[in-house]
Amino acid sequence: MSPSPPLSSASSASSSAASASGSSPSRRRASPPLHSTLQREDFDEVLESEVFVDVNRLRKYARHGVPDEIRGEVWKYLLGVEKPDRSNEFTQRRARYEAYQEIDKENVEVSKRVRGEVTRYLMRTKKDAQLDPHTVPAIFEAVICAYINCNNHIEYSPALIPVCAPFVITMKNECDVYSCFERLADVLYKSSQESNINKRVAQFLSYFRTLMPELYNYFEEEDLDVGEWASSWLRHLLSKELPVPSVLGLWDVYFAMPDYIDFHPFVCLAILKHLKDSLEDLEQSEIRSMLLRLPKMNISRIVSQAYNIRSEIQARYNTSISPRS
Repeated sequence: MSPSPPLSSASSASSSAASASGSSPSRRRASPPLHSTLQREDFDEVLESEVFVDVNRLRKYARHGVPDEIRGEVWKYLLGVEKPDRSNEFTQRRARYEAYQEIDKENVEVSKRVRGEVTRYLMRTKKDAQLDPHTVPAIFEAVICAYINCNNHIEYSPALIPVCAPFVITMKNECDVYSCFERLADVLYKSSQESNINKRVAQFLSYFRTLMPELYNYFEEEDLDVGEWASSWLRHLLSKELPVPSVLGLWDVYFAMPDYIDFHPFVCLAILKHLKDSLEDLEQSEIRSMLLRLPKMNISRIVSQAYNIRSEIQARYNTSISPRS
């Protein structure tokens, strides 16, 4: 594999931060169980191919989770940032790196807001994210300012921080963080334009009411603002609500799918079903707190349940479902 071009970030701080936020940012791990080692060997066999990376095999393996140490490398292929054909690998990486260097990363108003939100995010996730608070804020700042400066139609939102965070956690350098974040942010923006998100929320709530009428009615009795949490869940792939390890595991599955935006509402329904008994024991403020800060959960089981729910909905409506149709 050709080496990545050296990264010279927007500032010396963000350059050192890029090194600090590699695919395995300093964290302690127990020895992996045998099945994890075998899984890692499967990924390595694909990634170490000298001519062509079989992305279809990566997708197949990623559906069962990606080892932490190589998640960033795998995501780059799943998101189309790295090309499967390695004949021009170094040239393509160099071009991407140089294009990123040319982007204006100065935005005083956005920078100030990013710094404040990153500080809050790091305090909230310090046990799981394991990010260096002295270095990584510069990466968030440069990447998000670059994205906003390149997309004048998009306004800064605090939600961009948790959407960007998984890439800061898993990627070795700032250019890769930007490239992957840009891919996902573009998809989320297109799926969340106002008329579209309103339609998606309405359809999601219709499924919720059909599948879990008792819980839906209980939310109404408690006068819960369903639109508040449902819109956030659908807009940002649960990056704000789920603990970091759960987000990473869920996104492994999503990036391996061609239609993860369409599949996502069923994951949200599976989470509600998983938490149903707990939620029915809570009052309004407690329900809201749980929905906005979800507990850690077994993502494999949630995804499996989501497939079952999608099949059930398709059978009920006797149709092939697309939440954006």
